[in-house]
Amino acid sequence: MVERNAGTSFKREWIEDVHINYPAVVRAANEIKGRRVLKKEHQAAWLVKALTLIDLTTLAGDDTFANVHRLCSYAKNPLKKTIQKELGFSDLTVGAVCVYPNRVKEACEVLKKLDCKIGVASVAAGFPEGQTPLETRLREVELAVEAGASEIDIVINRTLVLEGQWEQLYNEVKACRKACGEAHLKTIIATGHLGDFENIYRASMVSMMAGSDFIKTSTGKESVNATFPVALVMIRAIRDYYEYTEFKVGFKPAGGIRTAKDSLQWLVLMKEELGDEWVQPHLFRMGASSLLGDIERQLYHYTTGRYANSTYDIGM
Repeated sequence: MVERNAGTSFKREWIEDVHINYPAVVRAANEIKGRRVLKKEHQAAWLVKALTLIDLTTLAGDDTFANVHRLCSYAKNPLKKTIQKELGFSDLTVGAVCVYPNRVKEACEVLKKLDCKIGVASVAAGFPEGQTPLETRLREVELAVEAGASEIDIVINRTLVLEGQWEQLYNEVKACRKACGEAHLKTIIATGHLGDFENIYRASMVSMMAGSDFIKTSTGKESVNATFPVALVMIRAIRDYYEYTEFKVGFKPAGGIRTAKDSLQWLVLMKEELGDEWVQPHLFRMGASSLLGDIERQLYHYTTGRYANSTYDIGM
């Protein structure tokens, strides 16, 4: 990610009179999701692309330095060298690693020792509920940036959405954007808590007005996380924001993306709705902890003709 979203002033007219046809959205999402998945070399190429778009994540209450070290090592070497060589690559990495703020410093140190230049993303701002005082949330963002995070994944205060306090939501996201300094801001709108498609669209648009570089579906800890219908609503908001401002905001689905097939479906959605540029790491990421393992298994099968039967075959 390079260019920053400068945002706009709060424009209420962009979120007034929003009416979304629920059956039409679900129908369109299911149509895209149901399309035939690519096969053989085309599938392998797209799986390699998917691998480079993963924010490899550990957000567990029992995270330790050993967990973070293992995560960073895996991020640098997501495929065994023999598989990479067969595919014609040598230094594939994931998009970033994502950790809690108190693990950012050690993640940065491990990646530096590994001579790996991928970024460290940190959740912040009262993740996952966003229910701490604003000053506490802002300080958490600042501490994560001071520790070395180059990307910050904040979560909005969903109460503001449910009560229709759109300008207050704008002000809070804008304050987080300022607290990020040079770090890029990814704003989690937690779609599973927002009630309807209209609120999802408005929360997405307000977050972009306030300067979010990415909008993100979920924390991964809600009962409902990244789904195609809500993603389609958010993607259409990104398209509208681009039409208003000529600025391209990124998109990150998170939660429930576990299989190689899942990742291919997300890539098809992005390519068809927003175009080729939106399947590059500066505009598209997938938040996942277990997805990489399945992509690796599928690529192992493609290059060897057999399925992996041990961690030795696929590395982790």
